[in-house]
Amino acid sequence: MLTCPNCGGNLRFDIPSQQLACKQCQSQFDPYAFDEKTSDAKEETASDDSFEATIFTCPQCGGEILSTDNAATGFCSFCGASTILYSRLTREKRPAYIIPFKKTKEECKQAYAARMKKAWFAPKELKDPAYIDSFRGIYMPYWAFYITQKGDLSLPGKKSYRKGDYIYTDHYSLTGNLNAYYKGLSYDASSSFADNISEALAPYDVKGMKAFTPAYLSGFYADTADVDYKIYQNDAEASAVHETVDTIKKTKPFSSYTLGNISNNMLNTHTETVDRTMFPVWFLSYRKNDRVAYATVNGQTGKVVADIPVDARKYVLSTLLLAVPIFLILALCVTLLPSWLLLACAILSVISAVTCGIEHSSIRRKDENLDDRGKQYQELHGGQNRIPVKIPKPKAPVGTVLSLIATALSMLIWFLHPVSDLWYYITAVFTLVIILVTFIDIIKAYNQLSTRRLPQFDRQGGDDRA
Repeated sequence: MLTCPNCGGNLRFDIPSQQLACKQCQSQFDPYAFDEKTSDAKEETASDDSFEATIFTCPQCGGEILSTDNAATGFCSFCGASTILYSRLTREKRPAYIIPFKKTKEECKQAYAARMKKAWFAPKELKDPAYIDSFRGIYMPYWAFYITQKGDLSLPGKKSYRKGDYIYTDHYSLTGNLNAYYKGLSYDASSSFADNISEALAPYDVKGMKAFTPAYLSGFYADTADVDYKIYQNDAEASAVHETVDTIKKTKPFSSYTLGNISNNMLNTHTETVDRTMFPVWFLSYRKNDRVAYATVNGQTGKVVADIPVDARKYVLSTLLLAVPIFLILALCVTLLPSWLLLACAILSVISAVTCGIEHSSIRRKDENLDDRGKQYQELHGGQNRIPVKIPKPKAPVGTVLSLIATALSMLIWFLHPVSDLWYYITAVFTLVIILVTFIDIIKAYNQLSTRRLPQFDRQGGDDRA
């Protein structure tokens, strides 16, 4: 904890002034003036490679955050639990750079409130001012890649033209000299931070990066880096290749040719350095049972990324109210034969069955972390504190099964072509009821998809190493 030299009060990083500020005597100080007090001084090294911090561990989910302060409020950002956080002192690897918070908590809350105004079917808890006040500023660890592309290049190109009934294609070898440099292509280094959220929060303006000093963490928290940079290195190089190819295609005289497949080697793509960095995120968690939804705000740009579940009651009620005027308009404007009405219901039933199946398949992929390489890395290298999580074998979604049964029944009636129209109407009503049940199942699946299992769910909770 940093203390004010003038009065001994606690110093916190003040976002508007970008200075360390004391609330008691209103003094302000340059964060770098306290760097020696927060670093590990070693005479034999040119620069310090670690700093002292307090690790706070949630006893309910095992999630960990660190801070330069020695006290934390009883609220876990990862699982949303109101609980006392266990703490211990530790030495953490010192990042090279940090982007300080630019957006205040009030600005963050305003951005989130504006986003939630458009979420008509969101649960009321997500719009509760008391809930919104639970935002916490956390620095998330990122790997910053510095990639170069230099030297002579030779790229395959072609031009096609027509002569009479024939199309001729001329092939060329396009040569030139390339000198490209990509600074700070970033990928999150925390397994607790979902890849899809970190990617959606991007981009960060790396021009705002400053040399790291732990003083910037005063009053905030930070997640620990536990994912190796190598799992993202190919992605970073591929991103650089993609950007360079797009630029080449727009550059004369290359723009008049169609370029072939271009590999990393063709552009002499090379990762020069990889730096540890910390980027600012305002973090909010909404917990229900054993799953949690996140709302995050980019602490530099104010961009909002949120998992927004749907209130099934609001959705169904709104749908039924909307269906009444639509039905009246169609009844006045369109006349459907009973057989065509039944066929239309069968088609809707097939669509709802397929949609329900896709949602449940996506849930399976998400819970098995198939779309998150950071979590996959931790599953392989998580250490002895990790315990395996048994995910139940997938079962056929109820909505999909019911919809397929309703579709089969509708098609049977349609092919049998009974004389009485009553058969058509009864089957159509039954099919529509099944479609409504399937839509409720889809909403439940969507809510499960918009949330995730508790982070660190496969770690033993509590402060095992205290």
